[in-house]
Amino acid sequence: MTYQETLEWMYAQLPMYQQKGAVAYKADLSNTIKLVNHLGNPQKEIQTIHIAGTNGKGSTSSMVASILQEAGYKVGLYTSPHLKDFRERIKINGEEISEAFVVDFIAKNKPFFEQESLSFFEMTVGMSFEYFKNEQVDIAVIEVGMGGRLDATNIIKPLVSVITNIGKDHTAFLGSTLSAIAGEKAGIIKPNTPVVIGEYTEETKPVFVDKATASTAPIYFAQETYANNVFTSDLKGDYQKSNIRTVLQSIELLQKHYTITQENIERGLLNVVKNTNLQGRWQVLGSNPKIITDTAHNSHGLTIVMNQLKQEKFEQLYIVLGVVNDKDLDSILPLLPKEAKYFFAKPNNSRGLNAEVLAAKAGEFKLYGKVCGSIPDAYVEAKSVATSEDLIYVGGSTFVVAEIL
Repeated sequence: MTYQETLEWMYAQLPMYQQKGAVAYKADLSNTIKLVNHLGNPQKEIQTIHIAGTNGKGSTSSMVASILQEAGYKVGLYTSPHLKDFRERIKINGEEISEAFVVDFIAKNKPFFEQESLSFFEMTVGMSFEYFKNEQVDIAVIEVGMGGRLDATNIIKPLVSVITNIGKDHTAFLGSTLSAIAGEKAGIIKPNTPVVIGEYTEETKPVFVDKATASTAPIYFAQETYANNVFTSDLKGDYQKSNIRTVLQSIELLQKHYTITQENIERGLLNVVKNTNLQGRWQVLGSNPKIITDTAHNSHGLTIVMNQLKQEKFEQLYIVLGVVNDKDLDSILPLLPKEAKYFFAKPNNSRGLNAEVLAAKAGEFKLYGKVCGSIPDAYVEAKSVATSEDLIYVGGSTFVVAEIL
């Protein structure tokens, strides 16, 4: 199979949470254990840092990877989902996995995948472990896909575990309360392995403390230790301030295993995009009018992003908005500005919410605008009416951002 045919097989033949939602979710690690046993347990031959959380885990993972790269190490980076190309998920020092490796890995293991009915995510996790082992990385930064306890990545024994924050997202799988969600994320805490908590609330802190205590895992709260952080990054969203604190605490623990200087930290934080090619985080796409896009898609993330948006100067705010069909609109629509003019569209994805449905629901919260045929159409329309003094924001879903990048 060609690279494109290989991807089509992966997407079409096997369930994938990103495309299908609940049907693709497996609350069990047995498949992943079978997979890594089949592959010879490549994850045991690489050093790792494991990063979970409701928001910020992609930025945090990329910052950590960038700092380690600046320190001269060969760094694997596994993240999800991708924006444009599948290969964004698996990188070494910012360079994406080769198409040839993807094709060969699937071709070699396809009978096993079919026999065991492995999910897209399980296959991809196995692929990353195999690739990082073959390329002999010094360390791999592994981002959790969803949750933690039952996530396919949760078979590694990392040097450090990290939980960025807890918010309400994927509640159908992880629970409807912050403490329940924290319990799922806390599932990545391993015996005698230090864990970093980026942010906590009164509801979530006891969950983390109890799990760490039961696991004899030293626990560090970055929002306390690095409250007076002065470092900045080329990632400009306001939420990055908290992510930077989490990164600094994580790097302090990694310094017990790797030589990482203050200069490495400074340069790593200032060169995240250059070193890892991370996109879609408060990304400015144009000026006159200013155009900003961000992947924030739940109440925790959108609260911060909308507050930052209010600090911008503009005559009129236009918002291109699309969401997936399992999004809790009652929690996110009240966060959006009523004075903005909206262009509603359905993401080009089977989980995308119908634009008419979104517009009708938005109207209940006094958010008004035009229904468009697609995200690109909505983007073009917004640009056609905006003047140089206006601002266009594009978001609501990772899929929306992917379509305009």
